[in-house]
Amino acid sequence: MDPKDLQIIKEMLLEKRKELIGQMNFIKETERDASTRESSGDNSGYAYHLADQGTDSMEREKNFLYAQRDGEALHSVDQALERIENGTYGMCETCQQPINTERLKYIPETRMCIACKAKEEEIIKTSLFSDDNTEREYS
Repeated sequence: MDPKDLQIIKEMLLEKRKELIGQMNFIKETERDASTRESSGDNSGYAYHLADQGTDSMEREKNFLYAQRDGEALHSVDQALERIENGTYGMCETCQQPINTERLKYIPETRMCIACKAKEEEIIKTSLFSDDNTEREYS
């Protein structure tokens, strides 16, 4: 891989890492503020209506899911940065062939070439929609 391209991709990964950490910190602070209000008994930030309480609960759950998603994305970015450092970045982990540079620029944390990723997705799709190798119908 061209060293200029590798440097561009590394900068993209570092910027993405910074954004993910910022998002996770925002969610953490938002939830900490809500938890502090609850534990202090200050429920003025929360409505007393049952439907509003359900909405508040749903928002907390949604924030948890966003934090989990961001944590997984951060892990992928960190792994990509580690591969850059150890010299294995840009090689498909499945077939050991170089990954197209344009793919790396578009999805810099990718671990697989397009062909191997397509095979992986087909295996997942097949396992999700098969029962003893027979196709299920979903309507």
